[in-house]
Amino acid sequence: METSSVPRNAQWRKSSYSGSTGGECVEVADGCPTAAVPVRDSKNPSGPVITFTADAWQAFVDNLRR
Repeated sequence: METSSVPRNAQWRKSSYSGSTGGECVEVADGCPTAAVPVRDSKNPSGPVITFTADAWQAFVDNLRR
């Protein structure tokens, strides 16, 4: 995991399980040119971005689904 800058035209999305109240949620950027997966706090979109490897992100998502 590392902090990173993300292209300005990155398309951010959040989980379809997120509520509309703006609670505890992260957003993930799709279509970035690297194999990394950028993640940010949806309540602070101009704040820091954490970047995970694709394998680490997939392991995280897989564990959430259990």
